[in-house]
This record gives sequence, C-alpha cells and structure tokens, in this order.
Amino acid sequence: MRLKKEIVAMLLAGGQGTRLHSLTKNMAKPAVPFGGKYRIIDFPLSNCVNSGISTVGVLTQFMPLELNSYVGNGSPWDLDRMDGGLSILPPYTGGEGDWYKGTSNAIYQNLKYIEQYDPEYVLILSGDHIYKMNYNDMLEFHKKRGADLTIAHINVTLEEASRFGILNTLNDLSVSEFVEKPAKPISTKASMGIYIFKWSELKKYLSLVEELENTNYDFGKDMIPMMLNDGKKIFAYPFDGYWKDVGTIESLWQANMDLLHNVDEFNIFDPLWRIYCRHYESMPQYIGTDAKLSNSMISEGSIVNGKVVESVISSGVIIEEGAEIYNSVIMKNAFVGKGAKIYNSIVAEEAKIESGARVGHEKIIYGKDMITVVGNSHIINSNSEVKKQL
Repeated sequence: MRLKKEIVAMLLAGGQGTRLHSLTKNMAKPAVPFGGKYRIIDFPLSNCVNSGISTVGVLTQFMPLELNSYVGNGSPWDLDRMDGGLSILPPYTGGEGDWYKGTSNAIYQNLKYIEQYDPEYVLILSGDHIYKMNYNDMLEFHKKRGADLTIAHINVTLEEASRFGILNTLNDLSVSEFVEKPAKPISTKASMGIYIFKWSELKKYLSLVEELENTNYDFGKDMIPMMLNDGKKIFAYPFDGYWKDVGTIESLWQANMDLLHNVDEFNIFDPLWRIYCRHYESMPQYIGTDAKLSNSMISEGSIVNGKVVESVISSGVIIEEGAEIYNSVIMKNAFVGKGAKIYNSIVAEEAKIESGARVGHEKIIYGKDMITVVGNSHIINSNSEVKKQL
C-alpha cells in the first residue's frame, strides 16, 4: 500500500478529436498545440499542480505517441515524484484489460491504480478544455455538502446547450435532472466534464455500469442518471471563470483569439496561477526592420519580417518579407513565404505556405465553419488560393 492520498485526479486524455480534422490525424486531442507554446493538456495539469493535487493518472488511447512523449515523467508540472506524481495509463489487453469503451469504462479499468492510494475522493477531468480552476474550492464545496458526486457546471447559450450534458438544480444546488446532449435542452447549465466523486460511491457505480445490458460505458449517459435514480447526493458546483471546450476548429481558433482580446477574463500571465508546459530550448525571436506587428503573441525562435495582426505565432515560425497574417494561429515551425496572405486560419506544425499564396476568408461569418485549416506538414503552392480545410 502506498501513502494514502486525500484525492487522486484521473485525466481522460484518449480522445480522437475527429471534429478537429487534420489537426488530430496523428495525435490525440489533448496534445494539440495552443497559445503559441502550450498544449491543451497543459491547462488541466497546471490546474492540478496549482490546486495542490500531486497524484494524477493520465489515461491515453488514440495516437498516444506525441502526448506520451510530451507529458513524459511530469517534471514540467512538478509531478515527477516518488510517491504519487504523474502516471500514464494506456489501455491494455490480457486479463480483464481491453480498449477503453467509454469514459466510465476507462476509469473502471484503472481501479487498481486508484486503490493503491486509498483516497477519500477522486477528481475526474477531461484533457480537451482550456480554463483555469482551483479544484480545492470545488473539493471544499463537495465536502461541505457531504456529496456523493459534485459536477462543475457553467452557463452556456441555448444554441450551444445540445453539445453538453445539461442539468437542472434546486435552490440548494442539488441536481434534480441530468440529460446528456439533449436535442431539446432542459436548461443552459452545462456540465464541464469535471467531477468529484466520493471514492466508495465511484467504485460501486463503475461496477454497476459495467453490468448493464445496454450501456455506453459513459458518465453522462449511464452513471449520473443511475445515481440520480438511486437518490444519491449530487450537487452542481457553479463556475464563473473562462472555460472553452476546444473540440471544434472554430472553438480552438476562438480560444486562441481570446488570449488577445479577453485578457482580463482569460489571463495566462498571472504569476500566481502559472500555466506550466514542457519548454524546448529555442533561440530568441527576431523581428525584422520592415516587420509590422499589432496585438499578437510571438513565441521564441520565430523570425518575423512581414505583417502580423491579431494572431498567435508559435516558436520556430518563419514569416518572410511582404507576408501578411490576420486573425490566425500559426503553429510550430510553419513557414510563410514572401507576399503570402493568411486570414482567419489555423496553420498547423511544419506546414509551408509558399510565396504569393492566399489562405482563408478575409471576412468570416460566425457559425458557418469559415475557419480554414492547413494540416501538419501540408504545402500550399506558390500563388494558389485555399479556403477549405486541408
């Protein structure tokens, strides 16, 4: 038996991320770059460290090589520890192991990992959200109410609500209804996919879900409704900070733009709540004499000789003379040639936009899938025009 822990975090990071198209062709969604120097997974991992949670299991499955290499032994997040720390938990075959069939099944297959720490509580997290959150505040909320399960929730628009698990609450914040991705939402209170379970109840209901004849092996579709039906004490923890589900191209692009436009709401420069990441040594950035920059983030190791307006530029990016970039995200080691123009786009790692090429729509209509994506290592030939996702 290892040293007993009050709380253990389980980070679900095995998602395929099909709605991110070419960005997740060769990597899991949590490994997708964000904000010039980060990966999506940096945010929940940093939240754990900043909240004092030092035992984190990272459950991987789809295209795990990039993610596993990036996370490593957890040292960038101060999670390289002898007791606890970060553990990568892939699915396995043999014995009772199998591919993860759903969110609850993924945790079920790792019960032995949790049991060795004999925790009082288990924190379940998703690896594909951008936000800053003190999980200790949620834990205190959970303890004060003697909850079996606490669900973090945020208010969304009625138009967005069908994408989430939607809940209703009573005046004391106890959950009275929960419906996963309803066609006709019962409210606009959306689950953030962040749960704190009493360990004894989690273990019990994971086994019950496995025994169902028709099961999705899912927290939202199976376990939470079952616990509600059994009269378990389920509460909703209201969160009023910045949170973005970056599971679509449009939301990923918007979250990057929010770094430039919503600094007060989404401040990654706060020294008291740092976002940690694996830092690769790089040269200083270079801004040429004819370069023009406006409201942009320029990462180290980039060379800028063109015009960059309201964009996020990652490390190792080369932008040649006369090139113009507007409202776009340019990922690591991409190349933008002379006179090329990029509008409202995401250009992935190692992509090459040759001289005179035009990428993206100058004007976008929100909600119309107008963000153009150039995939990893893709080449846009000189003087060609691209407005679709590649």
